[in-house]
Amino acid sequence: MDINSNILFNIDFFAWAKDGFFPFVRILALIMVAPILGEKEIPNRVKISLALLIAIALPLPHLDEHIKIYSFIGIWMIAQQIMIGVLIGFTMQLAFMTVRFAGELIGMQMGLGMATFFDPIGGPSTSVLSRLINIIALLIFLSIDGHLWLLYGIANSFDIIPIAVMPLQANGYLALIDVSKLLFINGIMLALPLMTLLLIVNISLGLLNRITPQLSIFVVGYPATLLLGLLMLTYLISALPTFATFVFEQMFEQISTLLRYFSQ
Repeated sequence: MDINSNILFNIDFFAWAKDGFFPFVRILALIMVAPILGEKEIPNRVKISLALLIAIALPLPHLDEHIKIYSFIGIWMIAQQIMIGVLIGFTMQLAFMTVRFAGELIGMQMGLGMATFFDPIGGPSTSVLSRLINIIALLIFLSIDGHLWLLYGIANSFDIIPIAVMPLQANGYLALIDVSKLLFINGIMLALPLMTLLLIVNISLGLLNRITPQLSIFVVGYPATLLLGLLMLTYLISALPTFATFVFEQMFEQISTLLRYFSQ
């Protein structure tokens, strides 16, 4: 009786492990790319453990018994789960790329394009303003429970795109390209007021230099541009929570839309 119960326990355990492996792969791919959790400072052990805990907490879908993990179909399904998790994480990263892009535009317009340092998130050469705005966006993301919404999105993805032998539709890739345009649209919208003000200041300084050539434009122009840019930046940061919340909500909606395009 004990032998039969042990055999039954082993069979159930391996069946549960097989059913949970594919969700674990999708969740781990998301964590590797997602904001905050995907940073290089977080050890891989923490990422793997977190993905395992989430996979255990989620209700596991029952897979076909004929699907083997080490078969050709199993390897193809593993690659598919990795692609789905990476696409969800990359779509969410577009929101943070938006604020970093706006920071780069503002920094160049203020004359702070040379003030760069190594950034493991934004790249080896990131401006100070871009890093500052990105940190504020991360804090806003946590304050609106964006990490919980991201977990809800990965859990909902198993209902929209179940783990089965089915190809991803080409409409999803076209929709992903269409979503990427929001990076430039929202980034320019965020940086446009300050860029417009600094452009007017530069035009005024150019006219002043033509009227009074004795005035050194290099001595007056850079301090004036930097001072007005910093003053305008205070108003921009005060409006950043509303704008960042709008961008995050927009990206969460785009994630659901992308998943539906891939499943259709």
